Amino acid sequence: MDYKDVLKSARENLNGSCKVCKVCNGIACSGEVPGMGGKGTGSAFTENMKSLEKVKINMRVLHDVKNPNTSVEMFGKKMKAPIFAAPVSGTTLNMGGKYTEKEYISWVIEGCLKAGIYPIVGDTAIETFLTDNLEVLKEKNADGIAFIKPWENDAIISKMKLAEDAGVFALGVDVDACGLVTLSLHGKNVEPKTLDKIKELKQSTKLPFILKGLMTVDEAILAAEAGVDAIVVSNHGGRVLDCTPGAADVLPQIAKAVKGKTKILADGGVRTGVDVLKLIALGADGVLIGRPFVTASFGGGSEGVELYVNKIISELEATMRLTGCATIADIDERVIFNG
Repeated sequence: MDYKDVLKSARENLNGSCKVCKVCNGIACSGEVPGMGGKGTGSAFTENMKSLEKVKINMRVLHDVKNPNTSVEMFGKKMKAPIFAAPVSGTTLNMGGKYTEKEYISWVIEGCLKAGIYPIVGDTAIETFLTDNLEVLKEKNADGIAFIKPWENDAIISKMKLAEDAGVFALGVDVDACGLVTLSLHGKNVEPKTLDKIKELKQSTKLPFILKGLMTVDEAILAAEAGVDAIVVSNHGGRVLDCTPGAADVLPQIAKAVKGKTKILADGGVRTGVDVLKLIALGADGVLIGRPFVTASFGGGSEGVELYVNKIISELEATMRLTGCATIADIDERVIFNG
């Protein structure tokens, strides 16, 4: 199996919910929510791609970096690369329904772990999907993170306890999902969070706590003040609010404001190892990747996921070699071309 085979199979197995375009940029699927597209005009999805495309990097070849080391440690876990599979759930809601949630998440978890990175499992409008995700994660020795939707705090805390019982090593809330169409269509009540409510969630667990869905400096500062262990700069893949900028557009200023006060992860438009390097150079400590894991799993099961992750890591290694970066810590603003 090669990656072209994976894409061909995914196109068939996703039953039209995703076109598996040559370039996954949100144009062909604009407005398809439910589905895999971006909300409204789809511009928030496409801006994630455009914001990364605009970033150019400096090639450096006069150095001794022959075998770059992509590994990092994050949340107490050693990782082959600073990459997480983002929490994408809802096979029957968004992915054509050919496979069950349990089949899909099993492939993602197994493929990630074999490739040396970690998955983030998610929550959605169908209650059993979270329990399915956690059950599979527990079967795989719970090497992963769980993200909960922004329900009322009592419900979030209850679900966080379920995730703790499953043995996850970190927890998060994707607060950007307070505008997710698939939840409102099922009559599920989600809400934005005040600073006090974020503090309550942080204090309800001893595990590292991550807040996903921040796109402005002021909210990143608030999250850091609340003591969260990490934030995710993300517009939820363009699926919750039309007309936002891309994650790479806002990341540098957010990093300038909170770097060192909290871990910074970035999510939006990552398709290649070059994209991973760009976001780290712009200030992220690591990245989340969403839609490509759906494609890889639907196209090749756990083998497809492992193949995709290895492809990304290989691209990252090559890009580090050609930018003179021996380790992930060496990737900084010097990599970015500002001419």
